[in-house]
Amino acid sequence: MKVMAEVIRIAESAEPAGTAALPQNVEAEAALLGALMIDNRLVEDVQLKLKAHHFFEPLHGRIYDAILKLTDRNMVANPVTLRPTFEADEAMKELGGPAYLATLTGSGAAIIGAKDFAQQVYDLALLRALIGVGRDLVEGALDTSEDVAPLEQIEKAETELYKVAEEGGAQGKAKSFGEAAIESIRNAEAALNRGGGLTGITTGFEGVNARIGGLQRSDLIIIAGRPGMGKSALATNMAFSAAERFLQDQSDGIDAKASAGAPVAIFSLEMSSEQLVTRVLSEQARVTAEQIRTGNIGRAEFQSFARTAERLHTLPFYIDDTAGLTIAALRTRARRLKRQKGIGMVVVDYLQLLQGSGRGSSGDNRVQEISEISRGLKQLAKELDVPVIGLSQLSRAVEQREDKRPQLSDLRESGSIEQDADIVMFVYREDYYLKAHEPKHPIPGDTPEAFAAFDEWDQKYRQIEGMAELIVAKNRHGATGKERLRFEGRFTKFSDPADEGRLPEMRS
Repeated sequence: MKVMAEVIRIAESAEPAGTAALPQNVEAEAALLGALMIDNRLVEDVQLKLKAHHFFEPLHGRIYDAILKLTDRNMVANPVTLRPTFEADEAMKELGGPAYLATLTGSGAAIIGAKDFAQQVYDLALLRALIGVGRDLVEGALDTSEDVAPLEQIEKAETELYKVAEEGGAQGKAKSFGEAAIESIRNAEAALNRGGGLTGITTGFEGVNARIGGLQRSDLIIIAGRPGMGKSALATNMAFSAAERFLQDQSDGIDAKASAGAPVAIFSLEMSSEQLVTRVLSEQARVTAEQIRTGNIGRAEFQSFARTAERLHTLPFYIDDTAGLTIAALRTRARRLKRQKGIGMVVVDYLQLLQGSGRGSSGDNRVQEISEISRGLKQLAKELDVPVIGLSQLSRAVEQREDKRPQLSDLRESGSIEQDADIVMFVYREDYYLKAHEPKHPIPGDTPEAFAAFDEWDQKYRQIEGMAELIVAKNRHGATGKERLRFEGRFTKFSDPADEGRLPEMRS
């Protein structure tokens, strides 16, 4: 009875006025700590899920943390070994000093229900967290000052609620070889049903699909390039192909889970939704974006444009063009689209325009911020079980080399992008650089050397005009290498080349 009396006194002292309704069971906390000190082997059963902050009584959280630290060092954790840690603890002194530790072990019967006690402590902590989110939401909603932004409050509340849900979700566990083998067989069956080679979501390009097997769920795919290479156009082409394939599979009666397409969400931090949609319609209707924008368009072209817009009206293609998003806000919005629209693919254009949780924008702070962003995108891919395509700028180091084909070391501001990515692809167009070094057009009276130089340049440019390379520089699932693509700049459209030749594989 003495144990219960002491525990009840802790509960009364720990609970401030006005919080009597908070869910808690300090007796269960005390019983769990006693069981852990009697049998340290129980720590293995609870430590992955239960953390010190889950305890309602702060002293109990500190005792639990001390137990974990000792057992982690392969030391025995009992009232004797824990005593030095709590000699100066003020809350412990109020209960008679470190002797309280021995009091907690007074009932060996608690060992039998240790797991149940741990589960209850954890569940009650989640309920308290939920109450905290609710209180903050109510307080924010009651604030009617001029600087209040209701939509931001809703977004913040969604983020906080998801944190609670995420913590209370399924815990990670090791899979047996048999369970993992079943997943592998399902992937192989999916590839077989899709005609072979395609285990993920289609990129829209046969050569790229053959090399990487499509865009795999839970993967972070980085598409990088210098300005003007067409990385945004390539990602948009891939997104459109995935959305269109999903629509086609649905009309063919193919189950959504078996589809080689997916509803797509694009977070366009650089272009507006209208600009992005105009690009897609330009590509599909084969009417240049400039014609659409200026109205310099014939009746036949306008009809083609209008028919294309009508045909794509139901395309599962969602665009968020909010500028200055943080990685946390982007993840919140992606989760919402997953829940509401069932998106199966995310595109971020581009990750250097995202913000981290801090405000650093240069030096080491910027490197840390980009690391946080790339890590957040990888976590989003795993969390939603969808491929996430992140576009990235490359450093100017590319321009200083004679061979301007990008390398992994060119990824701008952070090596963590390469580390976090499952696949890294570079867009390279040699004609872009060759065009920039076009010699002067010779005119009658110029030297024979001037005519020869221009002819040599012109011949080379005609050979490579409109051709692009997609360099797969990292592929966690298979081979690296290069794929040729054709690029029509007028319509911002990439496509498979007429010949299906393959460039030699890269050696890492």
